Amino acid sequence: MLALIRWTLLILTWFLLMSGVSAQETAAPDALFQSAEVIDVRIEAPMSTLISERSVDEELPGKFQYTNSAGEAVEFNIKLRARGRFRRSKDHCRFPPLRLNFIKGQTDGTLFDKQDKVKLVTHCQNTSQYVGVLLREYTAYRILNVVTDTSFRVRMLRITYVDDEGKKKNSVDYGFIIEHKDRLAYRLQKSVLDVEKISTRSLNPEFASIISMYHYLIGNTDFSSVRGAKGETCCHNHVLFAAEGEAVWSVPYDFDQAGLVDAPHAGPAPRFRIQSVRQRLYRGRCIHNENISATIALYQDKQVDLLNVISESNLLTSRDIKLMTNYVNRFYKTLASERSVKRELIRKCI
Repeated sequence: MLALIRWTLLILTWFLLMSGVSAQETAAPDALFQSAEVIDVRIEAPMSTLISERSVDEELPGKFQYTNSAGEAVEFNIKLRARGRFRRSKDHCRFPPLRLNFIKGQTDGTLFDKQDKVKLVTHCQNTSQYVGVLLREYTAYRILNVVTDTSFRVRMLRITYVDDEGKKKNSVDYGFIIEHKDRLAYRLQKSVLDVEKISTRSLNPEFASIISMYHYLIGNTDFSSVRGAKGETCCHNHVLFAAEGEAVWSVPYDFDQAGLVDAPHAGPAPRFRIQSVRQRLYRGRCIHNENISATIALYQDKQVDLLNVISESNLLTSRDIKLMTNYVNRFYKTLASERSVKRELIRKCI
């Protein structure tokens, strides 16, 4: 009888948690993020200058073209520049991540309606190995979309880069666009918080537990949900959202250092005392331990859909599908063991 009561309470807690998360889903994503189909686009710009100088201050003029559902070519004027820190460095990437600045008014009524300054995650290196990194990171975002709609949407592009300076040959590479934080704020009916740091107690505890478990799932330690890197505003690879008088929702992005992505350049910080990014380390907060049971129930409910994101991908190689599936299954093996949950999660909280 006691076991039945505990199970009933767990299911009730999970239902309430799900209701709280679902209550944030107040608006559908923009049209651009309502499909997982790859979009073929053409970007014509001074690519030689962009790649060599990598300025984050100067925007360069360019053109962006795609074919709409009616088979018509649609072209916009854009401005673009390099962005980021680690991947912008020539020491790490031969091709920098970009920011695309669409001109207001030109995108009205198109697939790119309401898009303004958007992040484009690029291929870093011109090798098949780094194509895999890009596709695995894209998959990591889509996994979080399955877990919670309070997450950044992504859209994959197959991009033909044209150097209008005539110094580089045309190239075709994958890249994906990330939903702008202001558009996510609109969906959540919240505001983006621009602060130096916040207290752990100001976080929404149910959502914070879900996100901590997500970082553990993908093997990510390169984040902070409450403070930024030195000299930066809050938070490190997280964006804060809140409505007046409500708790803060800290939403993650940038997963190239995760074990599930397994990038050649990725490595854990020495302070974590783990051997590689493939080794999981839970960094959830101890004050949220009371939410772990409900969080586990949520992830177990999402298990099939989550694994389908990997297995049904027509972008990942069969090898990557197998490796990623095995990595995720080890996560679920941990969740299925009460002893492992205590050892790897509850007792490892910070």
